[in-house]
Amino acid sequence: MKLFRFHDIPLILYLTGNFIFFFSFITLIPIVIAFITCEWAELISFSFTFFLFITISLLFTSFSPNQREIKWLHGMAATALVWLVAMLIAAIPLYFSSHYGSFLDSCFETMSGITTTGLTLTKDLDHLPISLNIWRHLLQFICGQGIIVLSLVFLTPVGVGFQAMVGEGKDERLLPNIRGTSKSIWSISMIFFGIGVLCLTIIGLTYGLSFPWALFHSFSIYCSSWSTGGFLPQSQSMLYYHNIWFEAIAVSFFILGSINFGLHFVVWYKDRKELFKDIEIKTMIATTSVLTLFLAVGLIKDSIYSTLLPLTRKGLFQLMSAHFGAGQCNIYSQQFLTQWGDFGLVVIILAMMFGGSASSTAGGFKLYRIGVFFKSVFADIKRLLQPKNSVIIDKIHHIQDIVLTDKIMKNSVIIIMLYIVTHLIGALAGMLAGNSAIASLFEATSATANVGLSTGITNPAMPSYLKIVYIITMWMGRLEFIATFVLIASFYRDIKSQFTHEVII
Repeated sequence: MKLFRFHDIPLILYLTGNFIFFFSFITLIPIVIAFITCEWAELISFSFTFFLFITISLLFTSFSPNQREIKWLHGMAATALVWLVAMLIAAIPLYFSSHYGSFLDSCFETMSGITTTGLTLTKDLDHLPISLNIWRHLLQFICGQGIIVLSLVFLTPVGVGFQAMVGEGKDERLLPNIRGTSKSIWSISMIFFGIGVLCLTIIGLTYGLSFPWALFHSFSIYCSSWSTGGFLPQSQSMLYYHNIWFEAIAVSFFILGSINFGLHFVVWYKDRKELFKDIEIKTMIATTSVLTLFLAVGLIKDSIYSTLLPLTRKGLFQLMSAHFGAGQCNIYSQQFLTQWGDFGLVVIILAMMFGGSASSTAGGFKLYRIGVFFKSVFADIKRLLQPKNSVIIDKIHHIQDIVLTDKIMKNSVIIIMLYIVTHLIGALAGMLAGNSAIASLFEATSATANVGLSTGITNPAMPSYLKIVYIITMWMGRLEFIATFVLIASFYRDIKSQFTHEVII
């Protein structure tokens, strides 16, 4: 008979099981909330989800890792697989509710949450049970920092650690120890959590909310803002509150959440001057300034917002939300198409493409890569103006001085091109569904860059194939492609080997 001996799959499953185990305990929070709020149906579905997480974890960890050395590819592939498994299991409580039309819709919602995108297919969001709303916001908050980062706070599987964090887009070593790095990321997040929820709760109380509701909305807004996630408990997003102070606090956390965790660490514990020297901050200032100028000119020219207050409160808020991947909106989504016009949409699309910093909660090209790209262009121009025998060493400053090598430039350009290609594929899929080119590109960019702004294309009635396309682009965009390619290649190689090198007993 045939004996299947896979090369990489058992190790990938083993690592996935380890990471899923710690993610499972997040479900205990909505279980407690459902019990307190007497949401008994949700209590049962979350309890089932918890035990399913544990069961899958134990099943996967039954694959022994002692067969051979655990390498980078295993950590990267496990990272990509964790996000798919988490999507499928985390969707169960949503599916059992009456607020999602199908299991596919529930999977879309959870992938949107764990990738901190914020596009939603929830029906009657304004009346979603509190425990389910807490679950949605927990997904974006936990996964904004990273599923792997959470797991590594408690456990570093033998031979793996940093490579898994790289696969998740967290490639900064804050401390020599991987567990120390993970704890530092979570320490930074929790300090800001306390500050953000306190400030927002005070505003909510002055706004007239009772303490429990002020706390709930403050938690939701903070999770959405810091994690640049996009989910909010009301269908009108930030427009629901009509509160300029909520909006100001939210924008502050858009920016903070989109800054590199490594830079946060250095500024807090080592040198505050790094904040003004880092290439990502310089690039952030440059891109934000240019895009703000273009958007202001376009909105004023078309008489959309003619005075400073609405221009700032409406136009700038949308721009910042797009640029830093927050996905919050204080206008109706249809206004992008009916009011802003093509020029305004193009500016927002560019903002979504650029994204936030590397090793942050934001998506997009990343400011580091944009900075490297333009630095490389200027460096080439400078070389052309110098004598042929001149030796020029170009550097960038990202926490430390880094020599700008061809490898760094090549890697940045490759990832940017992968994003662009994915944006275009998503746009074509949207156009096949009968949407305009500009709206399709807007929606595809929002999904791939993990932003969450929408022109209205994303809704429960859109074709199933388009939902699947957006799920894949959200997943690949959040993991920056490489981890997903490694996972696919590993499974393909192992399965193919069964047909070329079978062992017969």
